[in-house]
Amino acid sequence: MIITVAQLKKGQKGIIKEFSDDSLPIKLLELGCLPGNEIELVQIAPFKDPIYINVNGSHIAIRRETAKLIELEIIEDTPVL
Repeated sequence: MIITVAQLKKGQKGIIKEFSDDSLPIKLLELGCLPGNEIELVQIAPFKDPIYINVNGSHIAIRRETAKLIELEIIEDTPVL
């Protein structure tokens, strides 16, 4: 299932698949927001913007509009038996 970072719930993880627009800030690419990398939603600000993500061990705050451009494939957590 493909969703965007803006649709993640707190603690959810996904693998970056692609960007829906080429206008993603270069700084995000430099910080590791690249296809194939894992991303986790850490926290959502009180008014839902910005959102805080973890990419390659870096905590980054991004605007919700930017988060809508990053498409993910959700990582399903398997229950521990």
